[in-house]
Amino acid sequence: MQTTRPIHPTSDPLSATFAALADPTRRAMLARLAGGQATVTELAAPFDLSLPAISKHLKVLQRAGLVEQGRQAQWRPCRLTPEPLEEAAAWVGQVRHHWEASFDRLDEYLRTIQTDGASETDRPPR
Repeated sequence: MQTTRPIHPTSDPLSATFAALADPTRRAMLARLAGGQATVTELAAPFDLSLPAISKHLKVLQRAGLVEQGRQAQWRPCRLTPEPLEEAAAWVGQVRHHWEASFDRLDEYLRTIQTDGASETDRPPR
């Protein structure tokens, strides 16, 4: 059985966000909440999981700051909090920029060695 270490968003919010996004059930819950508020029962409906298991997933999302739970009479609707996702997207964008620049340099290098190799084959043998 796999155990999950507690996530402490105050120490590293980005790690908490990525840890929460690592699970497909939690990603599906966030996708559902992107369409608007939902109760825990509504969030649980598409999954073959117990309500306590769904609650554990929600707690991970809440600790990461991705979900807030309100109170309306006896209902506790959940809603998406997009700020941590925006921060994660910004970080991914920075890393993507770095990798694209690295690949551009690699492409240029490969073109250079291909051009140098082609010019060597055009030379007459010694």
